[in-house]
Amino acid sequence: MQGAIDSNTAAANDQAAAVHEAHEEHQDLRVLGLITFLASEFLMFAGFFAVFLVFRGSAAEWPPKETEVELLLPAVNTLILVSSSWVINLGTKAIKQNDLAGMRKWFGITAAMGAVFLAGQVYEYMNLGYGLRTNLFSNCFYLTTGFHGAHVFIGLVLILGVLWRSRRANHYTDITHTGPEMAEIYWHFVDVVWIVLFTLIYLLTLLN
Repeated sequence: MQGAIDSNTAAANDQAAAVHEAHEEHQDLRVLGLITFLASEFLMFAGFFAVFLVFRGSAAEWPPKETEVELLLPAVNTLILVSSSWVINLGTKAIKQNDLAGMRKWFGITAAMGAVFLAGQVYEYMNLGYGLRTNLFSNCFYLTTGFHGAHVFIGLVLILGVLWRSRRANHYTDITHTGPEMAEIYWHFVDVVWIVLFTLIYLLTLLN
């Protein structure tokens, strides 16, 4: 029985090695493709930020009194999201050491942190007291934070996808770990964008 298990494990490892060799022969451009895509996404966010700054600079009062923002909940959300970048990196490091259980643990924690971030954002929306069409500031606020929230949700789906696919024997190993790497890169992207967004929409607005 043990011999059969060892034989199956060896066969799976040989298959993973064969996949790796195939990728070596044909350059794997998936990570480069993702980075290129994220660069284009950042340009979209940069457009949002530029419009926000133009409106802020030309407005007599920004934000209007009926659309003030709070800092405590967004600051807590920022701490959660930024910390999750460190957590997901631990997961990627784990799989590069062939520690599948470690990767699952850290990716699971990252997914939970992302879900808490989104729940905090929904709670903030429900308690602001103004909506998308209240005025120009609220329109910018909801579109920008909502667009980012959609990206966080996509990142959460990617992380859950990695966890789901990790159920397959030897799907992710110290040799084949592109999936977790790409999920990590995407997650770092949403973190960086949020730091810029938090600075512009919350910190600068409160200092106005």
